[in-house]
Amino acid sequence: MVDAVVTWAAGWFWATDHEVSRVVLQRGIAILYAVAFVAVLRQFRPLLGERGLMPVPRFLERAGARAGPTLFRWRYSDRLLVVVGWVGLLVALTLVAGLPQRGPAWVPMLAFAVLYLLYLSVVNVGQVFYGFGWESLLLEAGFLAAFLGSDRVPVPTLVLLAFCWLVFRVEFGAGMIKMRGDPCWRNLTCLYYHHETQPMPGPFSAYFHALPRPLHKVEVGANHVVQLVVPFLLFAPQPVATWAAALVVITQLWLVVSGNFAWLNWLTLLLAFAAVSDDVLSSVLPWSPEAGTAADAEGPAWFAVAVLALAAGVLVLSYQPARNLLSRRQRMNASFNRWHLVGAYGAFGSITRRREEVVVEGSLAEDPGDEDAWREYEFKGKPGPVHQRPRQWAPYHLRLDWGMWFLALGSSAQHLWFERFLLRLLAADPATLRLLHRDPFDGQRPRWVRARVFGYRYATRAERRRDRVWWVRDERGVLVDPRRIDRLAQRDR
Repeated sequence: MVDAVVTWAAGWFWATDHEVSRVVLQRGIAILYAVAFVAVLRQFRPLLGERGLMPVPRFLERAGARAGPTLFRWRYSDRLLVVVGWVGLLVALTLVAGLPQRGPAWVPMLAFAVLYLLYLSVVNVGQVFYGFGWESLLLEAGFLAAFLGSDRVPVPTLVLLAFCWLVFRVEFGAGMIKMRGDPCWRNLTCLYYHHETQPMPGPFSAYFHALPRPLHKVEVGANHVVQLVVPFLLFAPQPVATWAAALVVITQLWLVVSGNFAWLNWLTLLLAFAAVSDDVLSSVLPWSPEAGTAADAEGPAWFAVAVLALAAGVLVLSYQPARNLLSRRQRMNASFNRWHLVGAYGAFGSITRRREEVVVEGSLAEDPGDEDAWREYEFKGKPGPVHQRPRQWAPYHLRLDWGMWFLALGSSAQHLWFERFLLRLLAADPATLRLLHRDPFDGQRPRWVRARVFGYRYATRAERRRDRVWWVRDERGVLVDPRRIDRLAQRDR
């Protein structure tokens, strides 16, 4: 009897039909880490470096230990940041290629630990430019991926369940924050506005916005089902769990096509593969890729102990996020510890009804009253010139553009870096200008800069055909009056 129980427990502990899950999770998460480290190498220094808009050394002087675990606490330099970025990128690419997975279980564990710790070091000093829920989501996903083992050991069931619990918190948390938040989610009208007012529209967002309003209500209703009901089915027996994961994947792909939310949607659909069974997948898709079979029927004892320790840690840390899910004062995208593990997630508890954008302009003229001399700086992702069609950027994250969206919403946390941003434009700082799509002065220093607020709406089909524009805008007010470099430099001291 005892032997039978032990055999059953061992058979349950190691999942024998989730090899595809492991391949997708490990390599997919590694791809997104690679994207994140590319963004670090391309954007971190002008935003947060020694001469950045919000320099890390100044932040660490003020924050001290409150910054959380980071390699930069003892010393920050742009050179060290570049080393962190390149090491993270190269380690991520080895995991994408599957090289560490060919060795013992500790090799991919070490590789993911490196990714997690390096990116944690970046996030904890990233301030407003890294204050997004998907930063914590990527960190937690990478931490869990370390315990999936290598091709030489079977997949641990407890780790798959931890991934399903992560998907549950992402989806159910988003569903509950909507039901407790903006009434337009409850009356199914939020998508009358959301495709037009979302932070960074994609190339097809205007077409989604133009869908008939009854279809928008169907979209919202389907979203409620997927976020409030389907997450429970991820823990159901097969094939129900696989079909639940499929619904999550389809919903996230819909969001990928309709907008630009960095890697949030891509990562969520990858995480849903934790519930996908090889047997169910192969019965539906005979051409589905075959994952390698583990050489051993059971993993080494040390690996099993590590998995059990992980499960116990997740269980203990789950108290606060579970309580948060049940609270009427639910917090959105909250980290309950400095390690960004087992947090609370959710998005768009409220929806803006009108789109406003901050338009930044410069002038070479002596007189700022010469309106013909003002030229607009063009950003890569955020709406600007009305003829410019939105581009697809996700899963890449344009941090400056997202900051501009929050600035237009009136976020006070954005104003400090924005004034420094204007100062860099007046100085024609090359690193800052590389964050933009186009500098209208080709590297020449403008005499003046200003920032105006415009209301934006999608152009109708007739307006697109007639005027060849994607947006129609009208001025709402002035955020920053014309400034010269001496006035802005004085305020930056």
